Amino acid sequence: MSLDSKLLSVLVCPKCRGGLDVLGDVEGLCCANCAVVYPVRDEIPVMLAEEAVPEREWKQGQREAVVTR
Repeated sequence: MSLDSKLLSVLVCPKCRGGLDVLGDVEGLCCANCAVVYPVRDEIPVMLAEEAVPEREWKQGQREAVVTR
């Protein structure tokens, strides 16, 4: 899977507006400043702060945000 390089060049973290690093074969986009990963589903980056997965949990295999109510 690949994302358009122009799209990747303009995407920023919605929390801090920092740059993002591509993880794996575009499985997620990581913000080093916030230590979160935004998942890429069906080749579409999910750039919602509430969908972000903490980086340490992403590394443990969790690919969905835990929503608490």
